[in-house]
Amino acid sequence: MSAQKKEARQARLSEHVREEIDTWLARYPENQRRSAVLAALRAVQHEEGYLSVPMMDAVAEYLRIPAMEVYEAASFYSMYELAPVGRHTIAVCDNISCMLRGADRIIEHLETKLGVKVGESTPDGRFYLKREEECLAACCGAPMMQVDHVYHENLTPERVDEILAKLES
Repeated sequence: MSAQKKEARQARLSEHVREEIDTWLARYPENQRRSAVLAALRAVQHEEGYLSVPMMDAVAEYLRIPAMEVYEAASFYSMYELAPVGRHTIAVCDNISCMLRGADRIIEHLETKLGVKVGESTPDGRFYLKREEECLAACCGAPMMQVDHVYHENLTPERVDEILAKLES
């Protein structure tokens, strides 16, 4: 690939994303650049909202690793979205501790309130109710949910409403 094409593909990564990736790359030996793939994908998703194939290709090129390794990581971990979703991602833990403390009631409340089922975004694009989350590692605060990667524990339907009301449009 010509240097010009390579620069054009890398230009898709914003300066901020490249700086964040570089921070992670500095932690690893040069021959272990793939170690930064998860952080790179997180940075891109945070900026773009999801991981498109062109953006994953740009990450692969920037890290100088095969694109397949980026696709594998992005499709394996539930924290990455491969299609556009709502601006605010809501993930409710549905593991045993949360279920025993009412997670099913929280999920039902969210589906009713938002008018969507798990795995769907609201028509206005404001919220995405993520598919099942097996465990979010906050069992002591069950039931819990993660909204835009922020943990909210000891939930009730009323507390859920308060949390959602405080989010920007």
